[in-house]
Amino acid sequence: MNPLGDAPLTSPTVQDPTGSAAAPGGELLVTAATSADWHHIAEWAAAEGWNPGDGDVDCFHPTDPGGFFIGRLDGRPVSAVSVVTYSEEYAFLGYYLVHPELRRQGLGLATWRAAVPHAGRRTIGLDAVPAQQATYERSGFTPAYETARYAGRPTRPGRSGEAGADGVVPVSAAHLDALAAYDRACFPADRRAFVTRWLTAPGRTALACVRDGEIAGYGVIRPARNGRRIGPLFADGPEVAEALFDALTAGLGPREEVGIDVPETQKAAQDLAAARGLTPQFRTVRMYTGPVPAYRAERTYGVTSLELG
Repeated sequence: MNPLGDAPLTSPTVQDPTGSAAAPGGELLVTAATSADWHHIAEWAAAEGWNPGDGDVDCFHPTDPGGFFIGRLDGRPVSAVSVVTYSEEYAFLGYYLVHPELRRQGLGLATWRAAVPHAGRRTIGLDAVPAQQATYERSGFTPAYETARYAGRPTRPGRSGEAGADGVVPVSAAHLDALAAYDRACFPADRRAFVTRWLTAPGRTALACVRDGEIAGYGVIRPARNGRRIGPLFADGPEVAEALFDALTAGLGPREEVGIDVPETQKAAQDLAAARGLTPQFRTVRMYTGPVPAYRAERTYGVTSLELG
C-alpha cells in the first residue's frame, strides 16, 4: 500500500543497493529495522487509517527480519518499507511510508531503492491504492485484481454460528501440520512458521473446518485498533466460508465492528460480506512484477493482510 504519494519511479528489478541519499536536513541512512523499530512504524500505519491488528508486528517481523527497512535523518525515523521474501520465487512489499512532514522530497524513493534489491529476482507482490496504480505500472508492476475492505457490525445469521457447528472447531496444536499444508495451497509460498505464529498469537481466535478428517478451510479473527479484523479466511467453498465467518464473529458484542479484505475476483466472498451487513470501505489493487507461483485463489474469501499478502 502507498497512500502517501512518495511512490517509486524506477523498476523494482533494477539492482540499486544505494543505502543513502541526499535529503533536506542531512543524509538519509537506510538500514534493516528491528522489531522495536517496526512497532514505531506500525504507529504510523495506524495514523494513516490502516487499522493494524494487535500483535501483527510480532508475527510479521520474524518472517524475514532482514526484509524490513527504515530510513533515518540524523537518527530520526522518517521512512519505511518492507520487502518480505517468502521463498526463492516470491516476495511481498508493504508498509511503504514516509513521515507526513517530509513527503515528496525523495525520501520514499531512496528508501525503496535501498530495500527492493532484497527481493533479488523474485516476483514481488503488493497492494496499492488505485491512485498509485499507474505509478507502480511504470515501475514494472502489473495489476491483477482489486481487493475491497468490507467493514461494519456483522448481522447474525439464522443459525447459531457457534464453533462446533458445520465441522468448525478451535485450532489446536494437532491441526498445525494440516493447516500449514492447506495454507500452502492457498498462498504463493510455504509460510508455515508465519502461520503458526499467526494462529497462536495472544488475543486471536483461530478456527478450522474439518470434514471427513480433512481441513476444508480455516480463519482467524484478531483485535485491531478499531474493532476486529478477519484474515485469512480460506475455504473450499461458500458453505464452509459462511460457517467459519459466523463462528468467528459469534462472540462479538452487538456494537463491535469487524473488517475483512475481500478479492473482487471472489464474488461469493463479496456476497457473504454483504449478507452479513458489511459494506466496502476502500479498495486496493493487487499487483505483481512477474509470474506468481501457483495457488488456489478461489479458496480466498479473506486476505491474510494487506501488509504481507
